[in-house]
Amino acid sequence: MLKVDKLNQYYSGSHILRDLSFSAPIGKVTTLLGRNGVGKTTLLKVLMGLVPSRSGSIAFDGHDLTRAASHQRVQAGIGYVPQGREIFPRLTVLENLQMGLATRPGGTPIPERIFEMFPVLKQMLRRRGGDLSGGQQQQLAIGRALAAGPRLLILDEPTEGIQPSIIKDIERAIRSLAAEGNMAILLVEQYYDFAASLADQYLVMERGEIISRGAGGNMEADGVRDMLAV
Repeated sequence: MLKVDKLNQYYSGSHILRDLSFSAPIGKVTTLLGRNGVGKTTLLKVLMGLVPSRSGSIAFDGHDLTRAASHQRVQAGIGYVPQGREIFPRLTVLENLQMGLATRPGGTPIPERIFEMFPVLKQMLRRRGGDLSGGQQQQLAIGRALAAGPRLLILDEPTEGIQPSIIKDIERAIRSLAAEGNMAILLVEQYYDFAASLADQYLVMERGEIISRGAGGNMEADGVRDMLAV
């Protein structure tokens, strides 16, 4: 389980994250929603050690990661799919996937389940990442994160700019991963319908704070759609 407690972060004197506390349990999809500029991506960068927190704590699987370096968080079992995908465009699909194995022992094969979820990646192993469509690149970014066998998968707006058919593929993949019961998933989204279809529990951010939380099945009744439209 990921457990975040009273996390704070500032940029140039502005209070960006304000006493954020939440948990993301194993075997569940925790969906974090909010409009642009509320601090969602900053939160993920803090979780991955790309930006230091001012105060508060981050723990995963019983380990305090608050001051850990990014590579130590990956070694602890956290996989990250950043907004915008950030694949290596000049490397092949195979080489991109192998980059996800950097923390694994030499000779570790690419997990076959990546190709079962995203068959197009197997068909395009020798093609450069930059030659793939946006949706295929998103599948590649998810596959790269999964290659290391994480126990927490963090996805930052995976549907952004993606065609509907591939959104469905990504939805099926996330659902399958959660159903296996050995991975926590933290999904950051603005696309309400996609988030609602997957959420076991939800969080809504506004101005760096969690303003609403609850069971995924209660999102409509709790007015989450209206919160995002304000």
